[in-house]
Amino acid sequence: MSSNATTLTELLIRERPALLRLVQRILGSDGGAEDVIQSIWFKARGVDGGQPISNPRAYLYRLAANLATDHGRERTRRTRLLAEHYLWGPDEVLSTEEQAMAQDELQRVLAAAEHLPEPTRTIFRLNRLQGMTQVEVAKRQGVSVTTVENHVRSALQRLAWARSGR
Repeated sequence: MSSNATTLTELLIRERPALLRLVQRILGSDGGAEDVIQSIWFKARGVDGGQPISNPRAYLYRLAANLATDHGRERTRRTRLLAEHYLWGPDEVLSTEEQAMAQDELQRVLAAAEHLPEPTRTIFRLNRLQGMTQVEVAKRQGVSVTTVENHVRSALQRLAWARSGR
């Protein structure tokens, strides 16, 4: 085991309670924090010793935050896939006509999204597509949360109109 791996492993043992709290804060109450801590341990043990890590503690905490975020995204993706599987079933196949109608609906929504006025388009993209909270979007854009809510509502309304073919 390299000197970097040894340093990170020893630090992980000492910092485990704090790292666990960090991961739990990122993941929320749904669990999975212990799995992330185990992943950190495996990653730390696999770090090569080519160049010494200048700040092992910062490296470890960044690794924990990144792995927790990845774990949360993967959990969300799995949940969505399971929901789709149970809502529509694996054997439900759309007819050619239904596929064409769905494709047309999608094209209308995408075209409407492209033509959203600024700053509505940017606020909608940040909140709904990049997953930022409305508070985060408001801070980033320098506007109030109410303004963000109004822009998101406006975007959703325009996209719903486009979806329905109005």
